[in-house]
Amino acid sequence: MGLRIVSRRAAAGAVVPAHSSHTHRPRTPKRQTATPRPGFLTVGQTARILGVSASTLRLWESVGLVTPIRSNGRYRLYSPELLKLLKRIKYLREVQRLNVPGIKRELGGTAAPKTRSEPRPLGPKLRRLRERQSMGVVEAARRAGISAGFLSSIEHAQANPSVATVQRLATAYGTTVMDLFQAPKRRDRIVRPTERRVLELQSGVRMELLSTGATMLQSMLFRVAPLAGSDGAYSHQGEEFIYMIGGTLEVWLDELECFVLHEGDSFWFESTLGHRWFNPSDTEAVLVWINTPPTF
Repeated sequence: MGLRIVSRRAAAGAVVPAHSSHTHRPRTPKRQTATPRPGFLTVGQTARILGVSASTLRLWESVGLVTPIRSNGRYRLYSPELLKLLKRIKYLREVQRLNVPGIKRELGGTAAPKTRSEPRPLGPKLRRLRERQSMGVVEAARRAGISAGFLSSIEHAQANPSVATVQRLATAYGTTVMDLFQAPKRRDRIVRPTERRVLELQSGVRMELLSTGATMLQSMLFRVAPLAGSDGAYSHQGEEFIYMIGGTLEVWLDELECFVLHEGDSFWFESTLGHRWFNPSDTEAVLVWINTPPTF
């Protein structure tokens, strides 16, 4: 079975004490290096895997063969899909001895696949929601149960909010997370993959809107990176349904029950229960998440 329930007492037994009696020696600060997002490779890592130089990768980018994404620090990041394309390019260049135009023709004129862009800061959107309610930072933070300093940092793109924090702020402003998608109000019967509105958090959670204009339900495709999650519990009105497409997801309800979902599992619960979730595995979790009514 892909589903198990863990009692509160059993879960409590796994808690690690916040303080230790051991004395820790101060560590010498280490030089910071580029750390790729889960599932992505840096230019150095990619070059080593392919057996080419970093300058070769930059050359292929400059001639339009590949388009890596950029991290907040402007580092180039390469996805697994892009790595496959790079291996194909290397084969065409070194074995087939094709030049750049020949490689482009062989690739069908569509060189680099579209990679996910880095998530844009939600600060400006959240600030507009707060100002729309004529609410000050202190009052908004109090209603959301966070500090005013943290909210100010979020609005100035100096801190990254979790899913739970975004949901609490939306509730404090009398709206829903759906409003952050800026989805059109029209009722589209069909939404093509390229037309989905996306809300991506730097905490490793990506939400793609699967329906627009529906008044009784809210359907999204969630992609949760390894070791990412809601980072806190939240609740609202309604009921929720989850279908696991791939990966693993832990869902806690009122901190009393823990359900571990795997590929092919389906699960529902009342939205009024405090719920938090987390991907404990080393692979991305992909799932369809439906709320009814659309109160998330």
